[in-house]
Amino acid sequence: MITITAKFQILPTSAEQLLLSATMQAYSAACNFVSDHIFETHDLNQSSLNTILYQTLRCQFGLKSQMAQSTLKTVIARYKTILKTQKEWRKPNFRHPEYDLVWNRDYSLLADSFSVNTLTGRLKLKCHKEGMQQYFDDVWHFGTAKLVHKHKKWFLHIPVTRDSETLSDNDVCNVVGVDLGINFLATTYDSKKQTTFFNGRAIKQKRAGYKSLRSQLQRKQTPSARHRLKAIGQRENRWMCDVNHQISKALVDSHPTGTLFILEDLTGIRTVTEKVKRKNRYVSVSWAFFDFRQKLAYKALLAGDNTLFVDPAYTSQTCPSCGHTEAANRNKKKHVFVCKNCHYTSNDDRIGAMNLYAKGIQYLSTVSNA
Repeated sequence: MITITAKFQILPTSAEQLLLSATMQAYSAACNFVSDHIFETHDLNQSSLNTILYQTLRCQFGLKSQMAQSTLKTVIARYKTILKTQKEWRKPNFRHPEYDLVWNRDYSLLADSFSVNTLTGRLKLKCHKEGMQQYFDDVWHFGTAKLVHKHKKWFLHIPVTRDSETLSDNDVCNVVGVDLGINFLATTYDSKKQTTFFNGRAIKQKRAGYKSLRSQLQRKQTPSARHRLKAIGQRENRWMCDVNHQISKALVDSHPTGTLFILEDLTGIRTVTEKVKRKNRYVSVSWAFFDFRQKLAYKALLAGDNTLFVDPAYTSQTCPSCGHTEAANRNKKKHVFVCKNCHYTSNDDRIGAMNLYAKGIQYLSTVSNA
């Protein structure tokens, strides 16, 4: 089973936009009302909350029946997340207009449009279908969507789920070691003994430009500068997300079905990279390794491939030729690996990919002998 979020752009008229905006504002206001009640009572039982708050949600905020129920579920879920992660009662605030739509109740799919429930009834909203046709067949199942108004455009963010068989270890036909870095975003080594580099220097330079601009704005300390800072951060995040999409897609598309991608388990990488020099800390700490890993994992699953995350210990210090392990084998400044024992020489990122490939082969041999 695999679930991803599909982002459908809808095309409401000016009048329909006003209705959607009013619905989102009423829904957010109702969520804050429910949030205040739960914070005072610590009551997370939907049945009792429904008994107490349902009529108020209908009359005071003008919500439809299903909207009122959805409001309760949304706020309860937010509180449970806070209690699970922060271990204390904190009141969530719904500052921005939002609207959660339950499939086949608040929204449904028509031939060429979405039917969306609002405060005054249903709207039939056309959408951009280009590039999204795959989600309109019976293979994908829609979940609770979120209505989003961003950059003067309207979207339905819909979690879509489909059945997907995980690649069996016995059916693996190709192993690819993937080393992640900064100068090279990804370096691969596969079963054909081929190495591929995804150069990251231009991306590193662009991020340095973002950092410089951010420093200038932070020194100004004006409202307009703070607004610009927020916009720049969002723009950089969207850009990096797109870069990760492109590289992960290129990796999956360039290898046959039945490929096992081997990556380092980078849990705790932030703690490690915070030990680097202050001038390099921004690049190292904020690099989107985890986002790339997630994108490669779900794209591989969709393509009939799989991913495996292994212990990264010594992958950049071990010689793939003789097995000698020593920190001095790697020159980090020159990005060169020279084995102190057999003098095998190569790029240090390539060495990491080769060692990850070897760990993948070792894993498959262990499984087959078990």
